Amino acid sequence: MLTRTTTAAPASIEQQVLRIISKRKAIKPNRLRVSSNLSRELGFDTVDVVDIILELERRFHITIPDEVPLNTVRDFVRYVASHLGGSKAQ
Repeated sequence: MLTRTTTAAPASIEQQVLRIISKRKAIKPNRLRVSSNLSRELGFDTVDVVDIILELERRFHITIPDEVPLNTVRDFVRYVASHLGGSKAQ
């Protein structure tokens, strides 16, 4: 059950995105920061990022085009939040 807000990404969306990203490399969710760069700081490669995108698309019923720049945890949270019923991510 998702709640929608017009001011920021709902905490539940952010938590779900963090959980999906952290599961990919068995990183504890509390180790992830929204500013963390997936490749430089966390060692994610292209296959990891594609797998995260596919999981987010399945979980949230959205499409994430290849050309969308997704480098940080914040990029993923903002994209998901902004494509769910008009929520505005901050």
